[in-house]
Amino acid sequence: MENTDVYNTGYYKSLTRKVALIMILVSVTPLILISGTLRHYFIVSYQDKATDHLRALLKRHQQNIDTFLNQKLSNIKVLARSYSYEELTNETFLKERLLILQEEYGRSFVDLGVVDEHGLQVAYAGPFRLRRANYSKAEWFKQASQTDSYISDVFPGIRGLPHFIVASRQEYQGMMWILRATVDFEEFNALVENIRIGDTGFAFILNKKGEFQTKPRFEVLPSKGPYLEFLAGQQIPPDEVAFVERVNDAGVEILHMMAPLKNGEWILSYQQRSSDAYSVILQARQLAIFIFLFGVLGIVVVAIVLAKRMVKQISESDRQKEMMNEQVIEAGKLASLGELAAGIAHEINNPVAIMVEEAGWIEDLLNEEDLGESENLEEFNRALNQIRIQGRRCKEITHKLLSFARKTDPTIKNVQFNRLIEDVVALSEQRARFSGVKINMNLQKDLPMVNVSPSEMQQVLLNLVNNAVDAMDPKGGKIDISTKTEGGFVVVDVADNGSGIAKANLARIFDPFYTTKPVGKGTGLGLSICYGLIKKIGGEISVNSAKGLGATFHVHIPWTSEKNP
Repeated sequence: MENTDVYNTGYYKSLTRKVALIMILVSVTPLILISGTLRHYFIVSYQDKATDHLRALLKRHQQNIDTFLNQKLSNIKVLARSYSYEELTNETFLKERLLILQEEYGRSFVDLGVVDEHGLQVAYAGPFRLRRANYSKAEWFKQASQTDSYISDVFPGIRGLPHFIVASRQEYQGMMWILRATVDFEEFNALVENIRIGDTGFAFILNKKGEFQTKPRFEVLPSKGPYLEFLAGQQIPPDEVAFVERVNDAGVEILHMMAPLKNGEWILSYQQRSSDAYSVILQARQLAIFIFLFGVLGIVVVAIVLAKRMVKQISESDRQKEMMNEQVIEAGKLASLGELAAGIAHEINNPVAIMVEEAGWIEDLLNEEDLGESENLEEFNRALNQIRIQGRRCKEITHKLLSFARKTDPTIKNVQFNRLIEDVVALSEQRARFSGVKINMNLQKDLPMVNVSPSEMQQVLLNLVNNAVDAMDPKGGKIDISTKTEGGFVVVDVADNGSGIAKANLARIFDPFYTTKPVGKGTGLGLSICYGLIKKIGGEISVNSAKGLGATFHVHIPWTSEKNP
């Protein structure tokens, strides 16, 4: 038995784990697939949305910067064409023009100067001492001399401060001259420096040589990035923004965007850490992971709880099945015992009959012989009479036992129920007397006939009486059996003053294999069989009971129109 319990315990534990694992896999697998698919499409969609937003932002700043540069250049071109060389070389007049520009456009213009064809600045208006400055060898002068208008790169120049020049070339009496203006670098740099997104996003401008035209917010090495590809000749269409995502030397993934400025001579470059640009994705990923783990935890807990419940039900079913098998075996034993008892009753019936006949023969002999003077004659007659009485009683008992145990199909016929009760009481009286139980009958006279199988009704009544005897205290008790009519039913009440039935057990009292008796004393089939037999004939069986107050079983059986003969 111990090995069986260990086996069963291990088996059910293993079954619980398997059931829980299957439920977890079946539940979590679709969750993983759905979560993975949604995560992929969400990331792709959000990355496209984020890069499109950055492209639009960079394009807007590109337009703003180009507009700023073209506006300053246009201002100088208009000024150079609106006034003559003589007027602009007059420094007083030139200073007045500078004041007008500064009043109109703020401090964007730092100074103005007129440079002749030899690179000599012949007139100057501004805060520096640059009159008669020689720009003949300056790169901006060489480039400006070859085109009508020119915007230089940012350079320190003579003054030693970063600045850039906008210049307009004009001619006077066959002589070339240039009106130039210095644009305030800080104001220009602010246009780019204000392009800040997130914690790591910033922008800067490079020329074709890879030289900074603005101050980057963070340290940048133009030679270590995608800039060289574009600076080395790869052209970016004016209306497009190039996008590249690469891992730097530190292993950090960086998002780069570039747009052309100043007709492709400059590049407006924007860079940001991908983790910063896609921070919403990271937050959503963390939230999704938390929800996913919480969901998986919930699935695991529910799967384990359900698996335990299912396996518990399976265990209970197996236990009931095992009990059923044992009870079937026990029922087989009882059936065999019943057959044996019937055989013994039949065998006893024959010698009892002979014994009764012999007692009559002895009585006849005593009457024929002249024993009138015998002082034992009266005792002989008493003994013979007792033999006849007890013999007939034995015959009645064996006859009832044979009738109850006879294996025949139930025959439905009209029966007087009081007689069935009397027969069952006679059969159970000896056992009741042995247990100290008294059976009282209160049977209604002229009870209507009932159309039932006598053997089945005997089985029902015998079961109820035996259960009542078993429920008694060891000191004994009493059983009251009564009959009456109620509507269209004959009602039989079997009441005892035994231990009673707990309220929690009343709902299951008619369930198969349910018993409140100690192990080995009951099969749990008796009341279930009674319930089935009574229901089969259209009757009802119910019970009223309370713990310690005894129990009363009520049997309602439909009656026929015939009266008791």
